[in-house]
Amino acid sequence: LPVIAQADHKPGHAKPGAPKPPPAGADLTIAAQPNPTVFRGATTISGRLKGPNNSGQTVILRADAFPFATDVRDVATTTTDAQGDYSFTRRPFRNTAYQAVAGTKVSPVLVVNVRIRMSLRVSDTTPRVGQLVRFSGRACPAHDGLRVGIQRKTAKGTFRTVRRTTLKPATRCSAYSRRLRVYRDGTYRVVSDDADHARGFSRPRFLNAHR
Repeated sequence: LPVIAQADHKPGHAKPGAPKPPPAGADLTIAAQPNPTVFRGATTISGRLKGPNNSGQTVILRADAFPFATDVRDVATTTTDAQGDYSFTRRPFRNTAYQAVAGTKVSPVLVVNVRIRMSLRVSDTTPRVGQLVRFSGRACPAHDGLRVGIQRKTAKGTFRTVRRTTLKPATRCSAYSRRLRVYRDGTYRVVSDDADHARGFSRPRFLNAHR
């Protein structure tokens, strides 16, 4: 992310005898919670301006959304409190890099990852052994054509993909639907990811198979 240059400063030309600027982040910190967040979810970006006279100072938040370095812009402004702390609440639509600027002080670049919001419905939570169960749901934002993995929880507690399907167009989001034959009890979820979003996964659903 580019930083704001001072009006009397020419990039690449330091004034004679002027001290070297501190490295990014030495005097202005930045963090996000939660990170990653989920699509349409909020994240709080916060940090502290260090040094004397750090209260009541203007902090500008800059954002650069995926694919990065193509649309850097100032998105919010606030002032530090008595301790030099600042915070912003943002709802990024996709993976986004943030940077705070306070005068000549610049924070490190912080990437907030945004998970695809996945939902999962099943046609029957108590199927007969060997019955076909339909797994369906939505992925937001729309990612038509993206692959979706239907996963089952293993005895070790990890999830393993047992079937795949493809997202189809739907109103505002994308949708999927796939039938799977269930032979025993199990916990299932669906997952999907792309370059512009972090991996999203649905809430797990438990299926109780019976004879």
